[in-house]
Amino acid sequence: MSKKILVAGAAGLLGKHIVKTLLAANYQVLACDLSLDLLQQRLGALGIDLSQQGLQLQQLDLTKPEEVNQFFHQQPDLDGAVNCIYPRNKKYGTDFLSVTLDDFNDNVALNLGSSFYLMQSCVKYFQQQQRPFSLVNFASVYGVVAPEFDIYQDVAFTMPVEYAAIKSALIHLSKYVCKYVAHSDFRVNVISPGGILDQQPTAFTEKYQQKCLGTGMLPPESMAGTVLFLLSDDSKYINGQNIIVDDGFTL
Repeated sequence: MSKKILVAGAAGLLGKHIVKTLLAANYQVLACDLSLDLLQQRLGALGIDLSQQGLQLQQLDLTKPEEVNQFFHQQPDLDGAVNCIYPRNKKYGTDFLSVTLDDFNDNVALNLGSSFYLMQSCVKYFQQQQRPFSLVNFASVYGVVAPEFDIYQDVAFTMPVEYAAIKSALIHLSKYVCKYVAHSDFRVNVISPGGILDQQPTAFTEKYQQKCLGTGMLPPESMAGTVLFLLSDDSKYINGQNIIVDDGFTL
């Protein structure tokens, strides 16, 4: 029987491509996001047959503990999860000197807090079900190195300070969970992508490419192969690692 994988944040830029790749690899997929309508729209736009066997769609708000608890109590057969969520408030993305303490705290709590509770819930699920479980979190190169602020000059967006704090903390929190569980049948690993193409201005992508080894910004589907590896038995002894996929941006 094929493995069943939860993809949280399945309507997002990375999540929807991961759903498509897992289905093509004959995984069963439980795709979840805040909005069921948006989830259906975005997966359908990728050409995914929403009625196919092996695909389940469900609304899930990972910022609400009661909803998360109920969700896991209803799942008897999960083999892993991919965490693609990125909840944030409406003021997220403000320049460093304009970020208020309240907004900083709110965004860290929303995002890192949700990932913490998802990881905790996966550990409890594993302990109850006693079946091998692989969790993949998505961090970022900016959880590993300081931002290259020069590539953000002359564009209308920045590299948010909350993003760097959240992603670096997520990498270490994943290691903490590995050591806490200390069981080879429960694994947590992290993928840290470089820049992902999402209709950014050409001036930005060209500056970014100069920091890399040739390709620069990567297509969102480029992360899917690493996810497949980390969910598979081929990586059963890989635990607590942060795999950087960035075309050499961090070199």
